[in-house]
Amino acid sequence: NMDTKRILLEKFNRLVFIPIAAVLFLMIGYQYVCPRHSSGSELGYAEPEADDDGPSKITSKFNLTERDLERQVHFDIRGDDVMVFLHIQKTGGTTFGRHLVKNIQLEQPCDCMPGQRKCTCHRPGRAESWLFSRFSTGWSCGLHADWTELTSCVPNVMNRRDKKNAPKGKRNFYYITMLRDPVSRYLSEWKHVQRGATWKTALHMCDGRPPTQDELPACYSGEDWTGVPLADFMSCPSNLGNNRQVRMLADLSLVGCYNMSSISELERGRVLLDSAKANLRNMAFYGLTEFQRKTQYLFERTFGLRFIRAFTQINSTRAASVGISEKVRWRIEGLNALDMELYEYAKELFLRQKEDVKPVEEVTTTEDYSSQVVRW
Repeated sequence: NMDTKRILLEKFNRLVFIPIAAVLFLMIGYQYVCPRHSSGSELGYAEPEADDDGPSKITSKFNLTERDLERQVHFDIRGDDVMVFLHIQKTGGTTFGRHLVKNIQLEQPCDCMPGQRKCTCHRPGRAESWLFSRFSTGWSCGLHADWTELTSCVPNVMNRRDKKNAPKGKRNFYYITMLRDPVSRYLSEWKHVQRGATWKTALHMCDGRPPTQDELPACYSGEDWTGVPLADFMSCPSNLGNNRQVRMLADLSLVGCYNMSSISELERGRVLLDSAKANLRNMAFYGLTEFQRKTQYLFERTFGLRFIRAFTQINSTRAASVGISEKVRWRIEGLNALDMELYEYAKELFLRQKEDVKPVEEVTTTEDYSSQVVRW
């Protein structure tokens, strides 16, 4: 009868539903317990984020050649090679600098004593430094030394530190740096100066001498520029925050250092921008603050070294919390026109590099690393 058929059908549906539900449950649970790893994760190095800025999706603005995209680095930590970190203000360099001394898996890790700002980063089996940076050698060439200062200073400093006289050409110096979106970087510097930062002990050495007061007049009177409004910060013509990234990456000797009368402003800007681009291309590595995981990914593959813990993208920065009008943004972009073009160039070169770099061998570690987050 109909009642018997209905009861049999309900029993059949339950018998079919239970095993299907069990299989689905196991599949979902497996995805949580055993997530699928990409080949990069299996090898133990960072993979870049999946985003819309992959190499194949970038609209090319610059005529980059295959040679521009090459990063042939054979860093010999056991030999005489030295990694030199050019630290530009407000680019996330403090965090990256800590990664270099505390977060790289090394045969002989850097010795970082509690309470001390500097770490000892020696080569395996030798009391010689392989890293020149704020957190290893300190500001040995001056506070936030730029490309012009470092290239003339680092070789002599390293020879003195290691008590040796390395023949010219024997040491390889691998320069690295971090860059940041110019508007965000500028606002971050303004907020930092507003809180009392000055960097007035920076040397700004060029062609063997610092700039005169006439060549580089101060933007403020007194000890610092605490509380400066953004409008005043933007109005100072000698503010080194303007186009800071280009200035710190360029060879200032090409334009008479800080002597603004030696060449026209237009020509000075063109020469500095071309020089900064060339020096950036010739660097062993550079990262971008806005792309932390890609920065980690490229560093590991470039140097054959591996970080212990993954980099973290921090977007809630002080600069991000500053609300500005479109008119003010345009003004900042105008004051940093050279930096704007350099950053666009650097970003395209950076994002196109990642598919051209060879992976490193697998490295395993049981060490822990406590990251220190800095709000830029």
